[in-house]
Amino acid sequence: MQAHPQHPSDASLKDRLTLVVITHNRPAFLRRALYFYRNYPATILVLDSSLQADQAIVEEFPQVDYRHLPQFSYAGLQDKLTYGVNEVRTPFMTFAAVDDFLLHDGLTRSVEFLEQHPDYGVCHGYGMMYLGRGTQVDFYKRDNIVQEDYCAAPEQRLIEFMGQFLPPFYAVTRTGLLQQWYGLLPPGTNFEWQEIGHTFYLLANAKARILPIPYAVREVNYGGSEHGTNVLTVLALQDAKSRQDREAFAEFLASIPTALSVRGPDEVKRIALESFQAMTEGLISGRALQGCVIVRSHWKLPEATPRRIFGEHQFVELPFYNKPMFDLLAELELLIHTMPAGRQQLIELEPILLRQWQLMQVNGNDDARTQRSRLWEALTLSPFNRTVVQRLIASLEEAGDEAEAAPLRSWLQRLESVPCYDSQALLDSLPSGRLLNWLQAREPDAEQARRAFERLAQHQGGPTFGILLLDLDADMAKLQVTFDSLMNGHARAFKVVVLTTGEPPAVTRAQQTVHFVKVTRQDYVQRMNAAASQLGTDWVMLAESGDRFTSTGLLRAGLELLGVDGVRAVAMDELQAQGDGSLREVLRPGVNLDLLQSVPGQMARHWLVHRDLWLEAGGFDARYPLALEFDLLLRLIGQAGTSGFAHLAEPLLICAAPGNESHDQERAVLALHVTQRGYSAAVGSACPGTLQIDYRHAERPMVSILLHCQDNFDELQACMVSVIQRTRYQNQEILIADNASRSPELRDWLGSLQAAGSRVRVIRSEQALAPVAMLNLASREARGEYLVMLDSAAEVLNANWLEGLLNQAQRPEVGVVGGKLLSPQGKVVEAGLVLAGDAGVRAAFAGEAKDAAGYMQRLQVEHGVAAVSGCIMLRAELLRAAGGLDEQAPTVRAAQVDLCLQAAAAGLLVVWTPQAQALRHGQVSEDAMACAVMRERWAQALAQDPCYNASHSREGQLFSLDEAGRVEWQALIA
Repeated sequence: MQAHPQHPSDASLKDRLTLVVITHNRPAFLRRALYFYRNYPATILVLDSSLQADQAIVEEFPQVDYRHLPQFSYAGLQDKLTYGVNEVRTPFMTFAAVDDFLLHDGLTRSVEFLEQHPDYGVCHGYGMMYLGRGTQVDFYKRDNIVQEDYCAAPEQRLIEFMGQFLPPFYAVTRTGLLQQWYGLLPPGTNFEWQEIGHTFYLLANAKARILPIPYAVREVNYGGSEHGTNVLTVLALQDAKSRQDREAFAEFLASIPTALSVRGPDEVKRIALESFQAMTEGLISGRALQGCVIVRSHWKLPEATPRRIFGEHQFVELPFYNKPMFDLLAELELLIHTMPAGRQQLIELEPILLRQWQLMQVNGNDDARTQRSRLWEALTLSPFNRTVVQRLIASLEEAGDEAEAAPLRSWLQRLESVPCYDSQALLDSLPSGRLLNWLQAREPDAEQARRAFERLAQHQGGPTFGILLLDLDADMAKLQVTFDSLMNGHARAFKVVVLTTGEPPAVTRAQQTVHFVKVTRQDYVQRMNAAASQLGTDWVMLAESGDRFTSTGLLRAGLELLGVDGVRAVAMDELQAQGDGSLREVLRPGVNLDLLQSVPGQMARHWLVHRDLWLEAGGFDARYPLALEFDLLLRLIGQAGTSGFAHLAEPLLICAAPGNESHDQERAVLALHVTQRGYSAAVGSACPGTLQIDYRHAERPMVSILLHCQDNFDELQACMVSVIQRTRYQNQEILIADNASRSPELRDWLGSLQAAGSRVRVIRSEQALAPVAMLNLASREARGEYLVMLDSAAEVLNANWLEGLLNQAQRPEVGVVGGKLLSPQGKVVEAGLVLAGDAGVRAAFAGEAKDAAGYMQRLQVEHGVAAVSGCIMLRAELLRAAGGLDEQAPTVRAAQVDLCLQAAAAGLLVVWTPQAQALRHGQVSEDAMACAVMRERWAQALAQDPCYNASHSREGQLFSLDEAGRVEWQALIA
């Protein structure tokens, strides 16, 4: 692979140098690294702390000493390194990270230098950095020229080296020195101090040399990479703890034997602290390390070498600007492209592989020429997809085009000279590929499809669907994509009206399966309404050219809608192509009014609407061309609420993700709708793509805040202080339900609150009751029209929290409102609850960052949920109608879930809002459905949460795809 001068001593290098390759859960990087080192004659020791051993490595690289060490997790790096250095039997060694390339010649020359200079302990050369991307590699300068020879007395060379710090961790080092260092290193030392101490110890005991040669090409640190260390975090911070940590580590260095020890501990400590300061100043100033683009290397064509664009500045003083180095970089680039591993690279490769897969699909109207044309297009996306190259060569040979096939055969030979990825396997491992496989697994087999057609035939073919297809860019290629998807699907009970600004390819009539209507950008809505009135189908939907219908979506919709009465509109799921082309699923919850209003771009697209109702509503409103469906749905809701709205958990389309172009029209449509409902509301937007309604209720009702208290003085006091100090809404009272507390401190404090005559009241029971019963007791004493049940282990965070709850709770259709619970570490504890079947009741978005958007932006907006707990508001009359909280429930949380489910059963909404936030101390681990009585009572709701998509996982991570989910075709065709 790598050309390097053959040294006479190469044959014995195995006995002189060991590369200790360190890895953790990075199999693709490890395989690429071992391939790169496969012809280098040193000893290679792999320390793999992954949970699973990689047996294929042992088979592919038998010359490698592979050690599977799951006991050393990523956090246990120090122990792994200590183990590794003590296993080395050669006089020289180096650590090698799996994402880096230590250059063969640089390693060999470093070994030779140390052999020739026994008073030197560490040697390496200069390094650059790389970032692998989809079809390019960016190379960065990392190192500046330094003094190179650190040969003075120990103190001087130490200060000089650390002031011009080129990290020696991956340098060739005398094994004895490293074994001594790791034997002295205190257990549990963080990696930053390990690296600093490593440098100090080596330079205190031996000289160091930087050779003026290329030595390493290392993966750059970037946001998506797994590099997460920075010595400046411990060197430069000036808080008391950081200064104390520096003092303590300097004292440790002074306590261990080094060549400096003759100076005495105090003097060595001073030298250590001075070296820390020199290292800090050097790093901050960029004296030795300073990143800058050297070259961006593009390899988009099957050519011998990539095409390079050099950066604005060139650094000819570094030993990189020569043909041998760039030839070597081309070899590295070939490996990077044919054995992709980096996170950023895979992110950029995903849409490329997906598009190539799409271009390789064979459609019913294809011939050899059209297939070959698409293969050429696929090749221009990336020449490293071996399957594309093989198929294109075969197509060219079949066409007798030897002039085009010959260079491609040479390119294929080059690809086959290195381990080249399997394009299908790689796509299958990425989110887009997993989605495609999930879709394919949902298809009926041949017998099921036949029986499905028979069932539909028994009902005159079943429901029919009218597709209004917008082609406002007159893009025939996109139209063909949509047509191909329909023809490749299982359903045939559809008609398509193409509204195109181009010239129709044929004269058609409204009765035909495909009818072309010429429109302009000014009149297409009116023309579409007129065309829809002549469709004669049962259902109508809007789509755009380029949208791909899934093969099963319309078939399943037809089967599900057979004989169903009263359904007015149906939402289905979809896959959306992101800006880069990769696919992400949009698995919508059931009928969810608040999420529809909050994120219409995600919720109001591609509904199936009963055509008679569509016509009665007047079709689409031309005033809102960018919010046609949202406006129509809101008008239907204005007529009869969400009754007759349904959701079918089946992807109907693969389409482009919505942009924000329609945002202003969506806001105007929602504002009009809310006004028609009788509110003087304001519609705003807190985050891109979202809408937020301030209903501006005229009433400011009394609110009673209920807190349960039972010998929990500290947390109750913290909760009370937060409520008093951070509650802007003044028409409220606080009721403390003291459940037979015995703490004198607590009782005295509660007495003082009572005596103060403030809005705080204490409801005391001298006999211990269940917390649920105690809250019921307090609720009966409450004066408020609305009740808030706030966990006394919580602290409210935002001053408008009560207004946020009231904004939703005062809507007549809402029963219960819940807020956002966060942990002291800034993570979400609970953002509504999910009814997860056998997994019980689970907290939505637990563990997400507090400012995360959440699935479909649900952490940023109001939306309907099955249940809430911990910080909830409801009308006092609703609690009375329910007979209070169920005192048979095992916990307050379980009783609150039960209350939410009762409200939903009565036709009321349960709404979660991010406008009320509280800090929740402690863990919420109990299952609110652990009680057998509760599980039996709510078995149907628990089986399928109406606010959670059936295709989402319930046992695994919430809102992740249940990849094992399948369609029960047998039940549909029986």
